Amino acid sequence: MMSHDLRHLDTETPCVLVVDGSKLVRKLILAVLQKELPGVRVAEGGSLAEARAVLAAEPVDLVTTALVLPDGDGLQVARAVREAGGQRYVPVIVISGDVQSHLEDRRFTEDVTDYFDKGLGHNALAAFIRGYVQPQPIADAHVLYIEDSRTVAVAIRRMLEAHQMRVTHVTNAEDAIAYLEAYAGTDAAPGADLVLTDLYLKGELDGRDVLDKVRNGLGYGKRRLPVLVMTGDDNRDNQAALLRQGANDLVLKPIEERLLATKALFQLRLSRLPDHPLQA
Repeated sequence: MMSHDLRHLDTETPCVLVVDGSKLVRKLILAVLQKELPGVRVAEGGSLAEARAVLAAEPVDLVTTALVLPDGDGLQVARAVREAGGQRYVPVIVISGDVQSHLEDRRFTEDVTDYFDKGLGHNALAAFIRGYVQPQPIADAHVLYIEDSRTVAVAIRRMLEAHQMRVTHVTNAEDAIAYLEAYAGTDAAPGADLVLTDLYLKGELDGRDVLDKVRNGLGYGKRRLPVLVMTGDDNRDNQAALLRQGANDLVLKPIEERLLATKALFQLRLSRLPDHPLQA
């Protein structure tokens, strides 16, 4: 067992509530859950009303919900989970084909734990769910970490290394860009499996410049070289701009270890999966 436990569920036989207006999608998600979680109990809901009925009848350990429902939306499901007795800390995952626009518009509420783009496919969904219920480290996954505060860097580095990630730390955007350029065009490109950068850095360049270099200067896509941006900026427009510029995801400060590690491990797994669309 890992010394730093990432599991969001404490039971080996969790009850998962799957909310989606499509019977086919519910069946697909059910198949993924049964594969990843032997002994899982699945409760289904085709609408907001049915989800509320399940929540009133029994406790659940995890909820997946579509964004659009016949009588409401997934954000209302998330709110209903929080309002149900004993459900405050249950993970609520929105599964949708319209995740990106909601991320960019910052329309997800604090009731939503996480989100999954349905277009990424069955294998990615399995990896995503596994990250919540049975997280496993990826041995020797290499993270290029950019942070100008040595105190913060020590803490974050320890978090990542606790989950068996190998960390190369640089203190400014200039050094990070030079590092990536040195690997460009070689067999070892891009030189890291994931970039984790603070948004604001000392020097003329910052995290935005690193992101621009990765996506535009070097031409690496989101699967080729995932980029996570750490920021304490709660301005939704600024957050949306980072996602439009090519950040895979944001990690909001103060940094919580389980969330950081879960997001990093998911991006690392996703980058190694073949494309396989999950279709309704």
